[in-house]
Amino acid sequence: MRRWLWVLALLAPVLPAQEKVDLSAIHRIRTEAFEGSKVMDHMFYLTDVHGPRLTGAPGFQAAGDWAVGRLKEWGLDSAVQEKWGPFGRGWSSTRVSVHLLEPQYGPLIAVPLSWSPGTGGPIQGEPMLAVLPAGPQRQGGAAAGPRPESPDGPGGGPGAAGAADAELNRFIERYKGKLKGKILMISQPRPLEPQTTAASQRFNETTLAAQALAPPPGRAAARRPFDDQATRRRNNKRNQFLRDEGVLGVVQMPFRGDGGTIFAGSFGSRHPDDPPSPPAIALASEHYNRIARLLEKKVPVRLEIDVQAKFHDQSLDSFNVVGEIPGGDKKDEVVMLGAHLDSYSAGTGATDNAAGSAVVMEAMRVLKTLNLKMDRTVRLALWSGEEQGLLGSRAYVKQHFGDRETMALKPEHAKLAGYFNIDNGTGKIRGVYLQNNDMMRPIFEAWFAPFQDLGVSTITIRTTGGTDHLSFDAVGLPGFQFIQDAVEYESRTHHSNMDVYDRIQASDLMQASAVLASMVYHAATRPEMLPRKPLPKPQPRRPEERKPATTGS
Repeated sequence: MRRWLWVLALLAPVLPAQEKVDLSAIHRIRTEAFEGSKVMDHMFYLTDVHGPRLTGAPGFQAAGDWAVGRLKEWGLDSAVQEKWGPFGRGWSSTRVSVHLLEPQYGPLIAVPLSWSPGTGGPIQGEPMLAVLPAGPQRQGGAAAGPRPESPDGPGGGPGAAGAADAELNRFIERYKGKLKGKILMISQPRPLEPQTTAASQRFNETTLAAQALAPPPGRAAARRPFDDQATRRRNNKRNQFLRDEGVLGVVQMPFRGDGGTIFAGSFGSRHPDDPPSPPAIALASEHYNRIARLLEKKVPVRLEIDVQAKFHDQSLDSFNVVGEIPGGDKKDEVVMLGAHLDSYSAGTGATDNAAGSAVVMEAMRVLKTLNLKMDRTVRLALWSGEEQGLLGSRAYVKQHFGDRETMALKPEHAKLAGYFNIDNGTGKIRGVYLQNNDMMRPIFEAWFAPFQDLGVSTITIRTTGGTDHLSFDAVGLPGFQFIQDAVEYESRTHHSNMDVYDRIQASDLMQASAVLASMVYHAATRPEMLPRKPLPKPQPRRPEERKPATTGS
């Protein structure tokens, strides 16, 4: 007997008894997620029917209405559109037609840039190359996953902002009085290199092993402002100058991509008091370069641009979709799962982020369909305004849990067990970022073990940025984003006109739905709340972030 006790004592550290895993529930979850899946049905409605879903636009409202209706069909009677604001104006485009008229006719591939006005009918004019300074921030939004290791993704400090101001001033001095009636080509032409790597990428053992390693110590984390007033002020000054000069329209080269794929963001402003920009489009790289070569050789060029766009001012507030499955003995405690419902406007917002929204909805459907008994309440959230700076999730966290600027906490802060986010495209889940919360490592190890046959195993202490889990992490709540296969996220779909239903991998979304439903189930039935890091220090706004946006220099 003593001999067996000694053997058990040796085995104790490796036995999974420390973290209970309900294999029966996992079997039921996997079966429903794979054999009864509705995830691609969710994708169809979010993309083909209601995409794109720019916050404040009719497509976003329709998607929100559909999501609430679908949740209620599943028995989530609490599903609502919870308002927050102000956000600003919505915007949508109903037509874009761009043509090269001289020296030879050619149809051109183009995408309108969000929040820029329409042309008021076809306009014709001579293009002129005048490269605008890009400023310290990346065009088109945050980078795709894996995201930068920082609390809020990329951003420039006061020095970068000052340099961008100086560049804009030089641009204004150089071109003042020279732009009337021109169609301005504002990007530096970029030579296109042949494709030497596959457009679609999945993690392998080597890349996952590298992800699992901790980053070198001592790396300073960058900080992105809450609402970058310096960039807004600079854009206002730029737009006012272009309008005062009589620019007919603005043409931008995609910041990456070729083969007719256009990665595009916004150019105008969602704030109704800001000066309007000229009509603005992004042109396919090959077409942009052709025009630039013609101009370089002084060959006369003439373009025709016809863009129809609308601003939607009926509601300057926005909303998040929220719905829940009530818990049992601990129903006042909550486990949350979420994804951002909004998208950019170039495609139909499939991989960014109808995929995440569909997976989150499917995980809720699976849990509700199976009628699994969970001690804690499970709450879904589909966020708005993510593309403009995590605005919807930040507003929700501030209203319900705490203010990151002061770290004044609400009573609900003590009742949130954790938050799980999906927002890295169509790729299946391969692991999780711990966000420097190593207390979660043994928990995820146990939860992931039944999914190793589906490729889920990597746990990294690293942080990842650029999406809504950061709003929770910023006030000391356990918030996690999963590691997902990149597939075509950066090479084809992220913020592009090719971000459409056909780029979605159905089996990946089924796998992610099963994994997410299991993570949520175990968090909701775990005897203890998920472990938390120490509370962060208050993060007050920098002085330059408090300044009102003006059109002055």
